[in-house]
Amino acid sequence: MPAPIADLRAVDGLVGVFCDIDDTLTHHGRLNPRALLAMEAAQAQGLRVVPITGRPAGWVDHIARMWPVDGVVGENGGLWFWMGEGKLQRRFLQDEPTRAANRARLDALAEQMLRAVPGCALASDQGYRALDLAVDFCEDVPPLPPSAIDEIVRVFAEAGATCKVSSIHVNGWFGAFDKLTGARRFVADRYGEALDPSRWAFFGDSANDEPLFGAFPLSIGVANVTAFLPRMKAWPTWITPSPGGDGFVEGMEKLLGLHQGRPGAR
Repeated sequence: MPAPIADLRAVDGLVGVFCDIDDTLTHHGRLNPRALLAMEAAQAQGLRVVPITGRPAGWVDHIARMWPVDGVVGENGGLWFWMGEGKLQRRFLQDEPTRAANRARLDALAEQMLRAVPGCALASDQGYRALDLAVDFCEDVPPLPPSAIDEIVRVFAEAGATCKVSSIHVNGWFGAFDKLTGARRFVADRYGEALDPSRWAFFGDSANDEPLFGAFPLSIGVANVTAFLPRMKAWPTWITPSPGGDGFVEGMEKLLGLHQGRPGAR
C-alpha cells in the first residue's frame, strides 16, 4: 500500500504540482473551494500549479483562464493550454486534419459502444472534446458494474484505440499519448525545459493517473485511489487520509509546510 502522507519528511527542489481534477479536487462531483485556495497558496510560494485531466478542451479553456493555475493539460494529455501575456495559448498533440479524421472514427465507435454496453452513455461533456471519446459509467448514469467497465475497455481495444479508466469515464482515443506525454509537452512548450519528475509532485485518484504515479517519485493518491489499485501496476508513493478535495488539501498542506522558505521556479 502507499505510505501515509504524514510520513513524508522532505520535498527538496520542488518546482511545481500536477493534479488530476475529478475526485482529486472534487468529491461527489463538487469542487472543494479549499482546493483552489491550496493552489493559490502554492503559487504564492513560487510553485507552478498545473491540473492534468481527462476533461475536454472546453473545460480546459475555462480553467486555464479562470483558476489560480499556470496551465492545464486536458483530454488525458492530448492538449495543453495556458495564459501567456494575457492571451490563451492553445496546443494540440495532433494537427487539425488528424483530429478530424479521428473524430469520424470515434463517432462511429460511439454508436457501437452504446449498443454493446447497455446503461453506458456518452459523457455529458462530449461536445466540448477535441481528441477523445468519453463513455460515462457513473457520473450521469446509474453506476455500472466492473464487468461493464471491462466491456467498454474491450470495445475500445478491439477498435485499436488507446483507453484509460478514470473515476467516472472510460476515455478512448486514436494516437499514442497519455497524461505523462502531455505533462512533458506542456513543460517543454510553457517553460522551454525538459520535465524532471523528481522536481514535481503529482496528485491523482484513478487508473488514468497510472503513468504519472509511475514516473513521479512524489506521487500522492487521495484516499479514494484505493478503489482503483487493483487496476494499476504503478501505485502512488503516498496516500492522504481523506478522499477527493479534502485529501488534496491535506496533501498540499503537508507539501507547503515542508517547502516553505525554499526558492520556487515560476
